[in-house]
Amino acid sequence: MIRINLLPHREQAKKARRTQFYSLLAMVVVLGGVIVLMGYTVIQGYISNQESKNEMLRKEIASLDKDIAEINKLKEQTAALLARKNVIESLQRDRSETVYLLSELVKQVPEGIYLQSVKQAGVNINVVGYAQSNARVSTLMRNIEGSPWLERPKLGGITAKMVNNRRLNEFKLSFALKRAKVEEPAKSAAAGGKGAKK
Repeated sequence: MIRINLLPHREQAKKARRTQFYSLLAMVVVLGGVIVLMGYTVIQGYISNQESKNEMLRKEIASLDKDIAEINKLKEQTAALLARKNVIESLQRDRSETVYLLSELVKQVPEGIYLQSVKQAGVNINVVGYAQSNARVSTLMRNIEGSPWLERPKLGGITAKMVNNRRLNEFKLSFALKRAKVEEPAKSAAAGGKGAKK
């Protein structure tokens, strides 16, 4: 019987398989490292790209915030200018109203009535005066109702008093001053344009 010793051949085959396994393992590790490195690089590229977009958006937002602040400042300045314009228009209107008030009082106060005080608060006028008779106060109230500048007369009361040894009736009367209509800018500009053409 012939015996063949196969031990060294098996050892060599085991050694070859082990070498092959280790080389495959090394290749898998290297390949995994390459994949991880590529994934990391791609992700870092995405992150840096997004960060640059975010930075650009931050700059745009800062620019828009600055524009909004300028707009708000312009709105405040516009509101302040409009308030000044309204105050100036009100002062100009009130200045002429006083002239109309005094002129109308001279026209509408009948003989036999003496005004002691005239107080104006906005469009409301309060008058204290003396009348020789109640009929004259009624005439004054009718005159005020018919006036183009005065309206809504309201009698506050009449009391008999002795003034310089004369018996007179002291009365309190309130009425309103009609506001002069302010011309609209468009109408006044059109009127100015027509005047210029002439």
